[in-house]
Amino acid sequence: MPTRRDSAPAGACPQGGPPLRHRPVTEVRHLDHLIENAFPSFGGGYIRRVWGLLDRAIGEGVPMTLAVAGPVTASGQHIAWLNPLLDTGWFCLVSTTDAVCYHDGHRGLNDAALHPIHEVPLNGDDGALREDRIIRITDVGFDEDVLLGQDRFLSALLREPEFQKKMTGTELRYLLGSRFARQEKKNDAPEGLLALCHRKAIPVFVGAPADGSVFLNSMKLWAMAEAGMLEHAFELDLHAEVFESCAYHVWGQRESRAKALGTLVLGGGVPKNFNLQPEPALSQILGLEDVEGFLYDIQITTAPVTDGSLSSCPPAEAVTWGKVDKDAYLQTTESMQADYSTVMPFITKALLDKRDRLRRLRDELGEATLLERHPEAPGYLRGDRGFRLYDERERLVDALKAEVAGRSEVLTASIDYDLA
Repeated sequence: MPTRRDSAPAGACPQGGPPLRHRPVTEVRHLDHLIENAFPSFGGGYIRRVWGLLDRAIGEGVPMTLAVAGPVTASGQHIAWLNPLLDTGWFCLVSTTDAVCYHDGHRGLNDAALHPIHEVPLNGDDGALREDRIIRITDVGFDEDVLLGQDRFLSALLREPEFQKKMTGTELRYLLGSRFARQEKKNDAPEGLLALCHRKAIPVFVGAPADGSVFLNSMKLWAMAEAGMLEHAFELDLHAEVFESCAYHVWGQRESRAKALGTLVLGGGVPKNFNLQPEPALSQILGLEDVEGFLYDIQITTAPVTDGSLSSCPPAEAVTWGKVDKDAYLQTTESMQADYSTVMPFITKALLDKRDRLRRLRDELGEATLLERHPEAPGYLRGDRGFRLYDERERLVDALKAEVAGRSEVLTASIDYDLA
């Protein structure tokens, strides 16, 4: 596992990397070999480096977090590549948006067959679409009745007994995943994102929960309760949710086999920020010692670095905040300027194909020979059960609470200031 600047490989110039590899595409059989050998430079070089870092992190068994922004569920990308990627067990938690969770339920609605999600022109007549009550997200369209049906479903669901309490957002989305799965099974719909995360016990975080329609429907029920129409006791505990994310970061640093964490950031915005904030929360805010940032930080974003936003912030900048390992980042980070929807299907397919190939080789060669030839095999073949961090949430949160309780002197000093 890299922990410092590696020396330049043999045959390389002092300030350069390894020689370019540029085999003809006619000489490679597998998608991962194509990426490794036929994407020598420029935009292709970025794809190769992103692939290479994911390949290394997974091969080393480093638990990966995923931050994803954008309408991946409304557009069906979760079915195409995101769910297959998460189903591997390589990712320990997800940071996303309330909208992603909301749109995840559409295909499980009782009347989903009557309102299919379809393709619409990117530069068509939006006025005509509005007259036809078609909602557009880029080149994806669906009837407005889909949103109205989703709102009715969520309003009814949030009134169920298990939701009538104060809870973290991870608990909310775990419960939603269970109920979404029941709807999908009832209506013969493909497994959605939250249903998969429930099955794999993957915690799902939303850093801006009020910025989406799951919470808007809860707001409606709150308003009705304020008017005396009904009782509504659901409430989000944001303090506990952020603290829980910190507990998982400590787990990755101290309890996981790799004693490190990696992250894959797709897009930017709040999902990215929430995903990266546990280290400063632990070290700067809670005053814990020996807390490090991510060892691997791989991001794909369309935001230009010159806009100064968090969406465009490269891993090197995150090093200055302590969010990324300062001793390894030159070898373990990459920021690619691209629309991740054009890249991730290929990279996911390459990762899954390599895993399947390693499985076949294990059967043919045996464990010992496989490990000798492919030292990355244990990471790829660690089992798809996954890390199941949600199952460990109470233990990990309690352990962090106990550690914070032992920092009384440091924390007390941190809240004293000569106010004007």
